[in-house]
Amino acid sequence: MSECPHVAELPRPEPAPRTGTCPQCLAAGTHHVQLRLCLVCGYVGCCDSSPMRHATAHHLRTGHPVMRTLEPGEDWRWCFVDNALV
Repeated sequence: MSECPHVAELPRPEPAPRTGTCPQCLAAGTHHVQLRLCLVCGYVGCCDSSPMRHATAHHLRTGHPVMRTLEPGEDWRWCFVDNALV
């Protein structure tokens, strides 16, 4: 993993998840594969292995650069801008 300039710009402490699941998947009646947390605003979205890819769609819509996994036992972050684990 590497540091990117976007990590230093993230709010501290990190935002709490706004929801416990992907609200867009819930509304559409689809199922997520795994969940991701936006580290700028706390949005919870589904991963790119999910049918709707809401975490990536959130990044494209907002420009928020870094998310992390919300999966139990996992501890990693992804920068969409730098296309890297951070």
